[in-house]
Amino acid sequence: MSEPAVPDTGEEEVTTLLPRSLTVYRDGPVAVLRLARPEKRNALDDTTVLGLETFFTAPPADVRAVVLDAEGDHFSAGLDLSELGDTDAVTGVEHSRFWHRVFDRIERGRLPVVAALKGAVVGGGLELASAAHVRVAEPSAFYALPEARHGIFVGGGGSVRVPRLIGLARTTDLMLTGRVLDAQEGQQYGISTYLTEPGGAFAQALELAQKIAANPPASTYAVLQALPRIAASRDDEGFLLEALMAAITSSSGEAQERMSAFLDGRAGKVR
Repeated sequence: MSEPAVPDTGEEEVTTLLPRSLTVYRDGPVAVLRLARPEKRNALDDTTVLGLETFFTAPPADVRAVVLDAEGDHFSAGLDLSELGDTDAVTGVEHSRFWHRVFDRIERGRLPVVAALKGAVVGGGLELASAAHVRVAEPSAFYALPEARHGIFVGGGGSVRVPRLIGLARTTDLMLTGRVLDAQEGQQYGISTYLTEPGGAFAQALELAQKIAANPPASTYAVLQALPRIAASRDDEGFLLEALMAAITSSSGEAQERMSAFLDGRAGKVR
């Protein structure tokens, strides 16, 4: 698929603020944000992570969804270990909290993010993928958390997000043994949401992002902001928050028009 030129709606300014290790282009209401360090298997250095923060802090106003993709054969082989150096404990905590802040902007921001996974999705790469909302994997994808083998611990939110996907016991196994999961195991355990044919992750991720972008903004907001909090709440709190969001979303003009279209037979039914 060719990469369309960025239209004159503010994307040029965003692009100029991004480092060389990130590229962005538009496909209608979807922004394609691509890791661009294939010579390093898209290892994440601080410059790249800061670029992610730049984009997700102030994305173009008319973007409705994001595809997070990567150049080359690998999504991301994790933290660029040359970034660590000799640091004291305080500096190490601050560095980890920097990654937490950026990945929180992805997970808790206003834009649904669909990650297209292939090759290495390892360490910090798995932490980044875990911050996305939907993950589409190719058969080449493989997953690991090898930090313990280097004498370190995950620092980009992996100890929080990965257990949500695959459970504490499996995460513990990955960390202690250095086990590598292949694409089929990652799908079975819940890392990926979809598993495609070889070379198909980006196309399916873009198709899904376009479908998501067509949702009313209020509904998208409810899913991104309310659903995780409902899932983490006691039942009575979750039911109340659900009722509030149901009332808010259904009161919008766009929702009422879509419901009228459905009732009048002008909208497609679920099949």
